[in-house]
Amino acid sequence: MKRDPKTRPKIGRPSSAAAESHAAIMDAVYALLQEGSAKDLSMEAIAKKAKVGKPTLYKWWPSKAALIMAMFHERIVADVKAPPAATTAEAALRTTMRRLIKGLNGLFGKVLADLITEGQSDPAVLRDLFDGHIKVRQAADIAAIERGKEKGELATETNADLVINAIFGSLIYRLLLRLPITEKYGDELIDTVLRGIQPRN
Repeated sequence: MKRDPKTRPKIGRPSSAAAESHAAIMDAVYALLQEGSAKDLSMEAIAKKAKVGKPTLYKWWPSKAALIMAMFHERIVADVKAPPAATTAEAALRTTMRRLIKGLNGLFGKVLADLITEGQSDPAVLRDLFDGHIKVRQAADIAAIERGKEKGELATETNADLVINAIFGSLIYRLLLRLPITEKYGDELIDTVLRGIQPRN
């Protein structure tokens, strides 16, 4: 005798419910990190605010750091719109600098610093942060520097990786030490670096 399909028990969680829970969790992490630091954030607090069971969190993310990283990519990084294409290497670097300084002075900077701190005890966090975010976004500026070398804007021996590290590594240094990160500082930093890599007549 065949069972009426309408009476068969449903197996598994409906995808719509899973999507709603996922969104609620991302909302909870986003909100809680605006109120406190990643260090003080707990999986219990996230589960309570998202109104889900704690096992649900560990089902999708192996650790608190992994969950914060997911929110960082989905809710913070994803909201940053790509800038218009720059005409010169200098313009590209200055555009990135302005966008980064604005971000570092907001929630983006706070969560980035928290992730770097969490990464001191969990190297996987740092690898994910570098490979999934920093390295990907540096690629466009490195390409702009290489084009600048081809066009004669920059010296042919310029090492693009070192230029990027010199410019943007300085911002991370100031972020972690909680030093002021201003547009004036960014402009002067690029001025100084460019003087060392422009072609000598």
